[in-house]
Amino acid sequence: MRKTRNLLLAAFSFWAVVLPVIPCYAADVAIRVATFNMLLYRDRDGQLVRDLEGGNNEQARRIAEVIQRVRPDILLANEFDYDAAGRAAELFRTKYLAVGQNGCEPIEFAHYFIAPVNTGQRSGRDLDKDGRLGEPADAIGYGRHEGQYGMLVLSRFPIDRQHVRTFQNFLWRDMPNPLLPTNPKSGQPFFDDKDLAVQRLSSKSFWDVPVDVPAQGKAAPFVLHLLGSHPTPPVFDGPEDRNGKRNHDEIRLVADYVDATKGDYLVDDAGKRGSLAADALFVIVGDLNADPVDGDSVPGAIDQLLKHPRVDASFTPASAGGKLASQRKRDSRLIGRGDPAHDTSEFGDFHNLRIDYALPSRGLAVVDGGVFWPAPSEPGSEAVSATDHRPVWIDVRPAGQ
Repeated sequence: MRKTRNLLLAAFSFWAVVLPVIPCYAADVAIRVATFNMLLYRDRDGQLVRDLEGGNNEQARRIAEVIQRVRPDILLANEFDYDAAGRAAELFRTKYLAVGQNGCEPIEFAHYFIAPVNTGQRSGRDLDKDGRLGEPADAIGYGRHEGQYGMLVLSRFPIDRQHVRTFQNFLWRDMPNPLLPTNPKSGQPFFDDKDLAVQRLSSKSFWDVPVDVPAQGKAAPFVLHLLGSHPTPPVFDGPEDRNGKRNHDEIRLVADYVDATKGDYLVDDAGKRGSLAADALFVIVGDLNADPVDGDSVPGAIDQLLKHPRVDASFTPASAGGKLASQRKRDSRLIGRGDPAHDTSEFGDFHNLRIDYALPSRGLAVVDGGVFWPAPSEPGSEAVSATDHRPVWIDVRPAGQ
């Protein structure tokens, strides 16, 4: 199937010189699930809405082009500013995605989901212990305004909103045996009891978004749980490693949620207790900010998912562009130990890392997948430079169908 898809893509690329609008990626009966850190955040509240209103924001047009080339059925977008009215999401859907960009075919998502996140929410505490209150690092999740670096789910298929679960408000201290930071010199807790009374675990949120996938051909309909999050980067802290430890436990929340034997302690924002049903089909998506072998995350942080008994991590999305990007590094020491073909981020004079994931549950068959990272001369290579992350996608269907 990969060979067929590549031949079709080559044919489309050839005819692009004579056809005004082309499908930039071949369709498939499997469901394409993707995650993309789009870098569509702004430092001022409401600025993203203002930037998107005219339909001509260059960064948004490039991001839309990338999505039109990948053509996902279901997408989790990270770093897309939240506004309660959903105005930014509506503008992006109608004025960018639904409009062909750079010769690509428009893509329409009839359904979307947004919800509040913890970034920029005032804590009233000096959470970074620098002696100053009210700074971005003192917010429940780092942010200059509420909703900065938010999340957005876009879907071609209906979202079962009545059964969406969010875990924005779950406190870090309420996780059994949390990896709370300590002062390495004194050995004392970094956060006091008043800090812990407000310090939520998720730096943004954790979402379980059930999507009703309709019957396709001979395949029966099914429910796919999109499990989305964006843990804090394990950097920008001090020797106490509070961000690294929070990143570890944010990932642990996902791991415990898909384990019926470990998630009894979890209480969602509606007050419902417990984890995901043992027979549910899911894909874990998001910028998880943890590389399996490189970077600054707590050792084993992402292995909580990659080695989880309910997760099938046997397929690793890859790209040729990631390998080429590592070869262009001016300092060979920045290439890292991991296979650069699996990288999902372009961090210039820092290590490129594999930090964005689309991890299917057992019970789903992976038909295809990849990291959309074109070589410099290939279609989409200019558009993808609008962010420092690359989309990760997998094509899945229930095993046996």
